[in-house]
Amino acid sequence: MAVTKKAEGVAKEKKKGGFRETVLLLVMGVGLALLLQTFVVGSFYIPSISMENTLLVNDRVFVNKLAGKPERGDIVVFKGWNGEDTIKRVIGIGGDKVVCCDKQKRITVNGTPLDETSYLYPGDFPSGDDFNVTVPAGKLWLMGDHRSASADSRAHMGEPGGGFIAEDAVVGKAVVRYWPLSRGYLFSRPETFDKVK
Repeated sequence: MAVTKKAEGVAKEKKKGGFRETVLLLVMGVGLALLLQTFVVGSFYIPSISMENTLLVNDRVFVNKLAGKPERGDIVVFKGWNGEDTIKRVIGIGGDKVVCCDKQKRITVNGTPLDETSYLYPGDFPSGDDFNVTVPAGKLWLMGDHRSASADSRAHMGEPGGGFIAEDAVVGKAVVRYWPLSRGYLFSRPETFDKVK
């Protein structure tokens, strides 16, 4: 009889220990997820048509918050002109001269024309507005892939910041479109930007 009571006591202690361990692991898992979300990886949804067809409304992307300095061609999430999270493509970085357009209606960066056919919305021109800007150090010139439907750097040229966004305002680089699953895609910089010096 004593052995049975002792065995029951041990079993109860094991159950308590197992429950405590489960709760501890759950709390640690949630804490780790929150740390990752805050400092390493973020998930963002697409609210507008400004990045079509690269990103459609309600697509979801993972953003790498530790990816380093934005480069030409990167898709980045940043605190936008109205203070909200915004997603656009980096066309020019500090020191770049970005001009629209050459005789073939292409945007040029430091005199090099961009072949944007791989990501521009079908039928869109690189820009309906002419511009000629030199990007200040520490700033970015950003444009949507659906140029005729994107309120990007061009739309904010008349404002105090001249349409530029500070590199410090960048939350991170989009690395993968994970939703919907049928359109999952790993992003890479378009080759055309490799030619820019």
